[in-house]
Amino acid sequence: MSAELLRELEPRLKKSIEAAANDFATIRTGRANAAILDPVKVEYYGQPVPISSVAVISIPESRTLLITPWEKPMLGTIEKAIIKANLGLNPQNDGQNVRVNIPALTEERRKDFVKQLSNKLESARIALRNLRRDAMDAFKKDDSNTEDDIKRAEKDVPKLLDKYVAELEAMAKVKEAELLEN
Repeated sequence: MSAELLRELEPRLKKSIEAAANDFATIRTGRANAAILDPVKVEYYGQPVPISSVAVISIPESRTLLITPWEKPMLGTIEKAIIKANLGLNPQNDGQNVRVNIPALTEERRKDFVKQLSNKLESARIALRNLRRDAMDAFKKDDSNTEDDIKRAEKDVPKLLDKYVAELEAMAKVKEAELLEN
C-alpha cells in the first residue's frame, strides 16, 4: 500500500516543483528572460491579461526583450503596464514594438533578489511538506492500511520528499549563482 501512496504523491510533488521553478523564473537576473514579464498584466477589452496573451515576447540580444503586439493599439498599454509594474525596467516604444533593455543589477538589488529567492524557496518547501502531511493523514485514516503499511509509509514518504527538496534547493542554488554572477 505504501507504493500506491508514493505513486499518488509523486505527481503532486512534481507539480509543486514545476510551480516553484516558474516562480523562481520571475526573479530578474542580469539577463533577458520573458518570464520576468509574467506578473505584468495589461488591460485587454476590460480584462487584465498577461502580456504574452496579447503579444509575442522575443529575446534578440542577451539583455533585451522585444515585445511585438498582435494589435498596434496595444503598444502604449503594454509600455504603461511595464512601467506601472515597478520592475525597474524602462520600456521604449518605437511604433512597431516595445523594447525593454534589462539593466545590469546593482549589488544591493542582487541581494534583494537573493532574499526574494530564499523566501520563495521556503514557501515551496512548506508546500512540499504540506503535501506530505496531507498524504500521510489520508493514508492513516484509510482503514484498509495496516500498522506495518503506515510504518513503511512513514519511512518511504520522507525519502521521496527529501529527493524533491534536494531538487528544489539545487534549482535555487543555480538561480542564486545567476543572480550573483557579474
